Amino acid sequence: MSLGKETVLSPAKVASPIAENVSSKTRANKRFVGWCIYLMILCGAFAFPLTQFSNYAAHSDVHSYVLLIPFVTSYLIYIRWNHLSRELTTSWRRALLFAAFGTSALFAIQHFTDPGANDHMTLIALSFVCFALAGVFLFLGSKWAHSAMFPLFFLAFMIPLPEAVVDSLENASKVASAEVANWLFLISGTPFLRNGPLFQLPGITIEVAKECSGIRSSLVLIITSLLAANMFLRTTWRRAVIVAAVIPLGLLRNGLRILTISLLCVHIGPEMINSLIHRRGGPVFFVASLIPLFVMLWWLRRREVAAQQQRTPESSKSTSADAPIG
Repeated sequence: MSLGKETVLSPAKVASPIAENVSSKTRANKRFVGWCIYLMILCGAFAFPLTQFSNYAAHSDVHSYVLLIPFVTSYLIYIRWNHLSRELTTSWRRALLFAAFGTSALFAIQHFTDPGANDHMTLIALSFVCFALAGVFLFLGSKWAHSAMFPLFFLAFMIPLPEAVVDSLENASKVASAEVANWLFLISGTPFLRNGPLFQLPGITIEVAKECSGIRSSLVLIITSLLAANMFLRTTWRRAVIVAAVIPLGLLRNGLRILTISLLCVHIGPEMINSLIHRRGGPVFFVASLIPLFVMLWWLRRREVAAQQQRTPESSKSTSADAPIG
């Protein structure tokens, strides 16, 4: 009896998929190495401007946080590395687009008449980030960039806000903080007279100035909420809730700080206006504002996990019900 013909695979056919896989990994590794070399060259080309940028940020009253952004971005890419796309290409159009933006920022630095220290650093950081993103699209492509969208978006926080934007935000925060302080004075039963940002209290008159706006703490709070929402929450509306809560929390923090300093001046003495809680108390109130933020994050995360657990049994039941019998 004939048992049929055996099919014999040639060594070439067996080795072909393995060879293709090895070749694909080799090309991917070359692209990643090329990207790393590109970043090293870019940092070398921007060595002097980045040194100026680091010195400025380290002494800035508003933008000292920007020095941490590249490290946070690198960490985000590291923890998501296995989930990022391995289909690497070259997106010439987007690479050239970001390179054009970076070149335009450098051109603006050369041709603007005395843009000011802050705006000068804004243009330097903008140019550097644009060229870094151009390298991403040049060596890794659109699919990889899309899979790493949040870390790359987060890199934008490295760019200091323009001076006009900072000034507008400080004025808006100052006015809003004065309104919150007004309500807190009413709730506390403290007698006062108000004239705009001026609060006349027993024994002292306090003005809510720009320094009371807490703009740096608010920016750091926004960045923290975005980072926490992306890492711990999955649904868009829950992420939006946690980020939107930052604005009222920041204003409440400012109002509580104004109320605390004012009550100390009223009940202890006017010299408390020069106390450490006024001059150095910002971090304490910032940490206090993180507590309700993290409590809200914990509650949203817990509700999200519970909702996922409820959906999982239902999906398993429907799967088993739809399965054929026999």
